[in-house]
Amino acid sequence: MVKEYFLQNWPLILILLAFIISLITTVFLDKRTTVRMYSLIAAVFLLSIVVFLEFSFDGNPDYRTFRTILTAIRYSATPLIMAQITFALVKRIRWFVFIPALALVVVDFISIFTGIIFKIDENNLLHHNGFLGYIPYIMVGLYSIFLVYLLIKRSNKRPMEFVYITFLIFALGSGLVLAFIFGKQYASIFCITIAIALFSYFEFSVLQLTKTDALTGLLNRHAYFSDINDDPKNITAIISIDMNGLKALNDANGHSVGDEALATLAFCFMRPLKNKQSGYRIGGDEFLIVCRKTPQEEVLHIVEQIKKSVSETPYSVAIGYSFNLEGKKPISDLLKESDEMMYKEKAEYYMESGDRRR
Repeated sequence: MVKEYFLQNWPLILILLAFIISLITTVFLDKRTTVRMYSLIAAVFLLSIVVFLEFSFDGNPDYRTFRTILTAIRYSATPLIMAQITFALVKRIRWFVFIPALALVVVDFISIFTGIIFKIDENNLLHHNGFLGYIPYIMVGLYSIFLVYLLIKRSNKRPMEFVYITFLIFALGSGLVLAFIFGKQYASIFCITIAIALFSYFEFSVLQLTKTDALTGLLNRHAYFSDINDDPKNITAIISIDMNGLKALNDANGHSVGDEALATLAFCFMRPLKNKQSGYRIGGDEFLIVCRKTPQEEVLHIVEQIKKSVSETPYSVAIGYSFNLEGKKPISDLLKESDEMMYKEKAEYYMESGDRRR
């Protein structure tokens, strides 16, 4: 049986090993993300064993009870893995994402005795005749939609990001569609489908890290200088943002608290951006948003949305902006204008608050 497992799952094992090697050799990822990726690899590997054992006992009445338990585990594992994927790929997602999947685990194991989702008959054959039989598929679909929504929402709205997110949608979507078309036959390759999708997206993410600020997820300084030289006439506005009081926060509470503040603020900056706008962390607590072919009204709306989001946090920022609606101003002049407005607002903040500027 061990030999059969390896013969059927050798491509999966190779992909997971390649995944592990990439994690070991990648220096860009933080420890938390790396641990989540390792746990995800382990979950996919264990699920492949469960799937293999379950269908090895298919039609053998002597293993009916064991097969029933394995089926409940398989039905439970798929939504849990989708929740785990979301937890691993999306920054700042909380453990609450697991609650729907954990609730389904309870229902799946209740189904062992009630058949509300699935039933194993006397001949040890699987039937999806429970009135909640489609719930696991629906939940996987909802998790997939939620994951894609978060990835798009928290992306830097660059074309290549959408290419890889589209690939992820296709791979995850095929898991749902092909499961209905081929049933049992597809179950044996479900794990390798998930592994390929994750490994491909992970490799893309690593490549993107050369252009991305690891702490905030925004584009970095190098990406900024590269991008402003790419068709600069399309740049119609620049927004300058600087956090107020970061040094005081670091001195009082430590740099980890300051890092958390910067990551929180970056999320506020990223939320209102569309595919014509890109956010950058230039250094320290300095951020820029470059707007291309963006009307003045939309730029002002972005500024208002950022102010609103920041007001819901314990932190404060100074914001300035400048317009280049006819595309005739040099980028240096745009940046100077937006910085001057931002520094003026920062000075007003320290004057009104009475805090010592540091």
